[in-house]
Amino acid sequence: MTETISKGAANQTGAVINKDAYAEAKDFLPLNGLDHVEFWVGNARQAAAYYRALWGFTPIAYAGLETGVRDRASYVLRQNDITLVVTAPLTPEGEIAEHVRKHGDGVKDIAFSVDDAASAWRETTDRGARSVMEPRELDGGEDGTLRRSAVATYGEVRHSFVDRRDYHGVFAPGYRKIKKPARAAGGMSLLEIDHCVGNVELGDMNRFVDYYRDVFGFAQLIHYDDKVIHTEYSALMSKVMTNGNGRIKFPINEPATGKKKSQIQEFLDWYLDSGTQHIALRTEDIVGTISRLRENGVEFLGLPHAYYETLANRVGDVGVPIETLEALGIEADRDEEGYLLQIFTRPIQDRPTFFFEIIERHGSRGFGVGNFKALFEAIELEQARRGNL
Repeated sequence: MTETISKGAANQTGAVINKDAYAEAKDFLPLNGLDHVEFWVGNARQAAAYYRALWGFTPIAYAGLETGVRDRASYVLRQNDITLVVTAPLTPEGEIAEHVRKHGDGVKDIAFSVDDAASAWRETTDRGARSVMEPRELDGGEDGTLRRSAVATYGEVRHSFVDRRDYHGVFAPGYRKIKKPARAAGGMSLLEIDHCVGNVELGDMNRFVDYYRDVFGFAQLIHYDDKVIHTEYSALMSKVMTNGNGRIKFPINEPATGKKKSQIQEFLDWYLDSGTQHIALRTEDIVGTISRLRENGVEFLGLPHAYYETLANRVGDVGVPIETLEALGIEADRDEEGYLLQIFTRPIQDRPTFFFEIIERHGSRGFGVGNFKALFEAIELEQARRGNL
């Protein structure tokens, strides 16, 4: 059932939106934004090449045997305000190798930029967070000192707190700058991480909603229940948590009872734990960006022609001809604050787990609730092809 949120209101879709969420978020944990997202993968060199050649990310730093690191290889990639790190084990033992063996490629760290890593760690652990890295100072020599700490969240994902005020190196001590990186693919306009979506087991959504509220001071922005997000066969429930400045948004999903398995349950079955299902990358040129990504070989979910036949009546003018949206597979949605354009990739690895969303916002702070039914039906077609529906 839809939950009533203080000072919130249900829009025409049935979603409950808390328009005072940013004001309600507590400021005891100032977060400047996302510092980086780290993936633990089976082959970091190949993953870095994938993000460079297909997605237009530039490799800027490397750590591995050549820099004195003996257990892992890491590549740091950047495009505008998005920083991704791909890390692979160099030996069959250790936590990275075990993580990849169990989960396949997946998100390990969603790191926050902070002014004081020790204070952030103290505030969150005092409120019940489990520490995975006590505050430490990493000496970068002439580049200065990097300070960081970390706490756990759902599954094996962690949140690092990174303080770069006194550090001037390329990424972190132990990394060296890649002076002549291979040329990255051009034509993309990926600007920043819009939101990161976590999938948790049935019954755990509210537990982690409470966790982000009580430990991080986040507030609930939107609630979608299984009456909003459903098809004939499957459903899920989702609550979106945000921090006070609105720079960080974390939808948290759990499966709901349906005739067949939802996409959330498929993720859990193959990832073998709660984890980060997808990351949305914001653009201001979704048409040009998706055109280039498709040319480079990135695969996206498709929607039937019937979706686009009624789209203009539902969303009005969104600045892009309906024929262009259909040709590229881009979805559109409108709410009281504006509209958005979005599209989802197919899973980017062999397991049906992690994928990306590309989103262009024009006022709307929502997540495309008007597209949920069509999107879920497209996902169910993919699930059926994999034998997982």
